[in-house]
Amino acid sequence: MIQGWFSRPVEVAVGVSGSIRHISNAEQAAELLTGQWRDAGSALHGEALRACRRAIRGDVPADAAREAFIAAAREAHVLIE
Repeated sequence: MIQGWFSRPVEVAVGVSGSIRHISNAEQAAELLTGQWRDAGSALHGEALRACRRAIRGDVPADAAREAFIAAAREAHVLIE
């Protein structure tokens, strides 16, 4: 399995305490998106999850998944900018 490493990590605040996580690849992003995601079920969430899964399979570049993940994280108000 390909992990789909991002060119740069994406920082997000997760959990009740807002712990900062550095998401470095599509596999980590997919795990987070399938866990407790604030806006699970939104269109951007679905797009990000699909993009991450495709990057893990090697069907799309990892940075395409990274951009989709950033959009979903921004929508969920967990992206650290």
